[in-house]
Amino acid sequence: MEKHEMILCIVNTGFSETVMDAAKEVGARGGTVIHARGTANKEAEQFFHISIQPDKEIVLILVPEKIKDDVLHAIYRSAGLKSEGQGIAFSLPVDDVVGLTPAAPVPPPENKETDASDKAEDKKD
Repeated sequence: MEKHEMILCIVNTGFSETVMDAAKEVGARGGTVIHARGTANKEAEQFFHISIQPDKEIVLILVPEKIKDDVLHAIYRSAGLKSEGQGIAFSLPVDDVVGLTPAAPVPPPENKETDASDKAEDKKD
């Protein structure tokens, strides 16, 4: 059975789509967005040199363990702390999963040269 990880990303309100787009580009299939409110104080704002907006979105993404690092890096590039989304992301191991359907297999790319020669041979027959 394939192992999974739960990626949690906390971003400013309005940036959950940015997070999901980045995650999907590297293989994630979907996620869940929860609206939240941050409670950071002025010391945290001074430490990170950013202003912290209280309204947040938490994006939960369940991914196969083998793509976890790719998803985390993609999220960081598109919605990390130094972006407008000011996101932080982390992952947690998942012990068991039920209700997931396997991803549809991706068909191999068509080889145009092979297809053309096969069609030429079919016409000869």
